[in-house]
Amino acid sequence: MPKVYVGMSGGVDSSVAAALLKGKGYDIIGVFIRAYNLCDWQEERRCALRAAAHLGIPLETLDLSREYECEVVERMLREYKRGRTPNPDIWCNRAIKFGALWDYARAQGAQYIATGHYAENCDGELLMSADAEKDQTYFLWTLTRDDLAHVLFPVGAMTKQEVREKARELGLPNAQKKDSQGVCFIGEMDVKDFLASRIAVEEGRVLDERGRVVGTHPGALLFTLGERRGFTVTEKSPHDEPFYVITKDMSANTITVSPTPLMSRGAAKEINLEETSWVNAPPEIGKTYYARLRHRALLISSNVRHRVSDTLLTFSEPVLAAPGQSCVLYDGSVCLGGGIIT
Repeated sequence: MPKVYVGMSGGVDSSVAAALLKGKGYDIIGVFIRAYNLCDWQEERRCALRAAAHLGIPLETLDLSREYECEVVERMLREYKRGRTPNPDIWCNRAIKFGALWDYARAQGAQYIATGHYAENCDGELLMSADAEKDQTYFLWTLTRDDLAHVLFPVGAMTKQEVREKARELGLPNAQKKDSQGVCFIGEMDVKDFLASRIAVEEGRVLDERGRVVGTHPGALLFTLGERRGFTVTEKSPHDEPFYVITKDMSANTITVSPTPLMSRGAAKEINLEETSWVNAPPEIGKTYYARLRHRALLISSNVRHRVSDTLLTFSEPVLAAPGQSCVLYDGSVCLGGGIIT
């Protein structure tokens, strides 16, 4: 049977993925990726070791901390310094989980790598998971047909509840382990705390739409359009609604807030995408697709136009698209790919 290297994070999804493949007779080797030195990777590795021992499979540890710093952390910091809001999980998937891990596995004679992502790989197409709430295709848009030829998603056709039930049935020691939160491999550290530990930030002023000072914030680069937490406002809105960040001025270190998020100069009926990547062929010009502008955000109908250096999407209503975030296109349940919002 083919040899498969399974990325095992210590969580329940990747452990069940390894168990399912072993049950089908694959030659399974678990791999724990050490990517960032400040997170609690040692405890996560112990969880992965216990799961691997329970399944009777070997577990190797792959130190990719240098690659993670260069490919993910440094780019993340550059983007925030530009006033943009990146998706580091997407670069982590491309460079680490489906890049460096595959390079390592292939060098060891493996035919496939597998992960616990909630997505489906069907004949070279990337499909949304059976569990719409847990679907992770938004973070996988940089994968191509060539990548999918050696990638397995064993839990992609399952719901999270089914995965938990399978873990309990197998007696896995991490069957009740909580899902990880936050940036890939950084663990429970708050993103703003992480940024403040790596970038010099200063307290600034919060402005209303008339330019009046109404509060303070810990640093403009820490905020994205549409965000409504992390800053202090001394005045209440007319009907006690929450305030949303609608613009930010990096040079003045100010953010402007409003009770209505779409009153933003960032809200528009057109958005540009750069660094586009398509699983198979690019989307057809003029055809209507569905776009997702944030993880778990609603899918929005859009039309596609290609230009020399980027892709232009048009919407029937204004959308709030944060520069640096990913926009991912879908044709039904098929994830076509996406790009970075400019």
